[in-house]
Amino acid sequence: MKESFIRTHVANGVGEVQLDRPEALNALDGSMIRDMHAALLQWRDDPTVTAVLVTSRSDRAFCAGGDIKPARESVLAGDFDTVRESFAAEYRLDQLVATYPKPYLALLDGVTLGGGLGISVHGAVRVVTEKASFAMPETAIGFIPDVGSSHFLPRLRGTAVRYDAVGMYLAVTGARIGAGDALAVGLATHFVPSDRVDDLAERIRAGLWQAALDEFVVPAPASELEQRFADIETVFGDGTIDDMLGRLTDTDPRIDAEWAARTLAAVRALSPTSVCATVELMRRGAESTLEECLARELGVAVRISAVPDFAEGVRAALVDKDRSPRWTPSRVEEVDPKTIAALFD
Repeated sequence: MKESFIRTHVANGVGEVQLDRPEALNALDGSMIRDMHAALLQWRDDPTVTAVLVTSRSDRAFCAGGDIKPARESVLAGDFDTVRESFAAEYRLDQLVATYPKPYLALLDGVTLGGGLGISVHGAVRVVTEKASFAMPETAIGFIPDVGSSHFLPRLRGTAVRYDAVGMYLAVTGARIGAGDALAVGLATHFVPSDRVDDLAERIRAGLWQAALDEFVVPAPASELEQRFADIETVFGDGTIDDMLGRLTDTDPRIDAEWAARTLAAVRALSPTSVCATVELMRRGAESTLEECLARELGVAVRISAVPDFAEGVRAALVDKDRSPRWTPSRVEEVDPKTIAALFD
């Protein structure tokens, strides 16, 4: 029988899921998604379980996202039914987390990327330490931000109309942010120093999760991202991707020129097709329910996986690891609007 990378335990009314694939930074493979989903379903209907705790047995990461290499292999084999089912299974897990009827607590003491946000951000309590870092880096591999991010990113900082510019910035650029940033925009809810997070976990396991938070939570560190909110609003607050790149290229006098140059270079290195699709995905997500967002993300995920940039991006980042993807087309200005429209049909 294949080894499980999910450890589960129930004590004092707390069901715990431990992610235990440290050599892959807890990247979620199909078995982890299946096993975690099964445990959450069982505890949901168990009256003796009153709360759920999700932790990592890696000292470097909470979860580095979904294991995307098998999806690439299925794409190359032309097996898009398998691609669809793998993404659908992950999104079902995210939906379950988001609708969980019992307190759901995640302790994020390390790298949290992509799918790692899907199994944490949708929960009620997201505790971060100074070692935590976050990103939705999908545009760097020819994919789109998924796991419900088209619902939670447009709503950062409480935005309910249009979309949040910071969410658009994080989705398009894949920028990595720290614990203070995550708290400032609402991706995280509480801060606990890393050297106390194990003690916090023990108190939660004792069935005293609210008292544990009251005891261990301290003020959050300063947010560097917060200092860029005005610049981000100016560039990513409205308009098309061409408008956004134009503001960065022409160095709008309202924004910092050095930041603009770095951001422009970062976007230019990403998959142009993915960047364009991501902007549209975030716009639509701002006016949709989570269920609608996940359904839309599934359709776009399967379709964009058939676009050459996906196989190429995963190759460059995770297979050959040469970090030199060859995008088709190579510039945002060359992306055919019909190609983007077809991803959403």
